[in-house]
Amino acid sequence: MAEPVPTLMTLRYFFPLTLALFSACLGRPNIILFVTDDQSPIAGCYGSPLIQTPHLDQLAAEGTRFTHAYATTASCSASRSVILTGLHNHANGQYGHTHNYHKFETFRNCTAISLPNQLKALGYRTAHIGKYHVAPESVYAYDRFLREKGGGHNSPAWVESCRPLFEEKSDAPFFLTFWTHDPHRSGAVVESAPETLKPNRFGNPQPGKQYGETPEVAYDPAGVPVPEWLPDTIECRREIAQYYQSCTRTDRALGALVAALKETGHYDNTMIVFTADHGMAFPGAKTTVYEAGLHVPFVVKLPGAAKTGVANDALISHADITPSLLDAAGGYNARTGGPKTLVPVGPVGHGENAGPKFKRYHGRSWLGLIGTSDSAGWDEHLASHTFHEIQMYYPMRALRDRRYKLIWNIASPLPYPFATDLWAASSWQAQYRQGGDANYGKRSVDSYIHRPAFELYDLREDPAESVNLADDPAHAERLATMKTRLKAAQKETGDPWVLKWSYE
Repeated sequence: MAEPVPTLMTLRYFFPLTLALFSACLGRPNIILFVTDDQSPIAGCYGSPLIQTPHLDQLAAEGTRFTHAYATTASCSASRSVILTGLHNHANGQYGHTHNYHKFETFRNCTAISLPNQLKALGYRTAHIGKYHVAPESVYAYDRFLREKGGGHNSPAWVESCRPLFEEKSDAPFFLTFWTHDPHRSGAVVESAPETLKPNRFGNPQPGKQYGETPEVAYDPAGVPVPEWLPDTIECRREIAQYYQSCTRTDRALGALVAALKETGHYDNTMIVFTADHGMAFPGAKTTVYEAGLHVPFVVKLPGAAKTGVANDALISHADITPSLLDAAGGYNARTGGPKTLVPVGPVGHGENAGPKFKRYHGRSWLGLIGTSDSAGWDEHLASHTFHEIQMYYPMRALRDRRYKLIWNIASPLPYPFATDLWAASSWQAQYRQGGDANYGKRSVDSYIHRPAFELYDLREDPAESVNLADDPAHAERLATMKTRLKAAQKETGDPWVLKWSYE
């Protein structure tokens, strides 16, 4: 497997800062990785005028808010595998969903560098609660899996299941992955909606109901802002209102978690990272490599940070999470870009394909950025999507810099495939049933389904990614340059689909 060349000047610059930052801390921090399911950076701290996210807003006031944080793929299992291995999913083998007949799994050799295994080897007490959605367990091994008290959508109640971990008498720090099921679409709709096409409930209870003691905050569809990449219809507005409600309930889970940490005396020595696996579950976001699918909230509260309430515009990605948290725990080797010590993989079964041997991460540590607005050297992002559900083969690769994004639709002759829940979404069906010329945001229904091989966007002038510059002669040189950079990034990260440059 071809391995990436780390940006050594950046690592040399930030590594001394990392050491200095943690010399002020007493021991290694506890670490909580809070990941929501299908959430775009729509929050008060990200400038949203309506949605109520007071606990995330407070975390941002006490930490560092990254304004340009990205998933590498807008698909649940694949993205979570990147979060916990620091490797793009085209290299770690988790090409799509792991559950049911989809059956994708991460290569077992990722055991050597995966975050849960590495932190366990460093003496952390490791625990997980909520959505897991990766496999096999040998790669993503935890000491314990906590019960979702209160049910899958009452995530504020889950915190009671985490208290034994916080109250345990131990000198060892803990690592907790708190992964909600919301604001993912659910299998239920709001039956009382007057339209023929009913809005999805996004995990919310029926109107007027609540989960346990968790109060619900409902939003008026007439008042929600509609992003320009979505159609401004009543069907879409009703779904956005449900999405907002789900996000607010999830924010209350963050608040409950922070309260429990304070009550047990751990808040001041706990590092908290808040993000989402990818963007919101609407066509045009989830399962795409458009900005709406990849752009995620990302807030880090770090004990001992020099400054708080900082915004940083570094282009970071989910591939950077594992090396960064390992850095916080003292197990990251900045010179090699990998762990200081590899975890043994164990014997490989007869006929088993354990994958390549991994020694370093595709991402790098952003720990030195915490508490600063310095983003020098963090100017490029690679995205890689191949599957979501098994029947959704549509490989896409994307490279973006500070202004431009190139998308390569490797299977462009095929119609764009839909996730089952996105196809059924009332916000999509209301437009699809009007025919191919109907608008879907700034695109047409037909142009959303049938895509060219290459898409090139000026994100400064066209944030909705609606004006494709790939065939514009004025951008021919830029297109060629970005193709070269994309191909190089694929080679550096061991992408099997790099072969498609040579045929088809």
